[in-house]
Amino acid sequence: MRRREAGFTLIEVLVAFAILSLTIVVAVQGFAQGLRLLKLSGDHQQAALLADQKTREIVLPKEGREGGTEGTFTWERVIKEIPAPELTPSGQVPKWHVYEINVQVAWGEGKRGVGVTTLRTVSEADQKAAENRR
Repeated sequence: MRRREAGFTLIEVLVAFAILSLTIVVAVQGFAQGLRLLKLSGDHQQAALLADQKTREIVLPKEGREGGTEGTFTWERVIKEIPAPELTPSGQVPKWHVYEINVQVAWGEGKRGVGVTTLRTVSEADQKAAENRR
């Protein structure tokens, strides 16, 4: 009787390599996806910060539309006055004006985007003072 030698057969080694290679491929794809999501998250955060910055730049709003580019981001800011009859006593000149400031930032091939919208109130006195300075 022949005694079987200790060790692995060729089939067992091939199956082990196949399992190992599949595990490595899945792990590499997982890391690559994580890096892509990290980059996308960073871009999204930068776009949100840019939109917030462009919103905060406006101290005394004036109706209009403007835009520009900063790095790989393009932005557009739209300011419009919102009627607020509840802030104006009937038959009087309005003491307050309400403005909507909307900033949209886009980037990338698929034109991903983020936006910030806020309302700003300006007193009539501040608005007239700003117009006199111009």
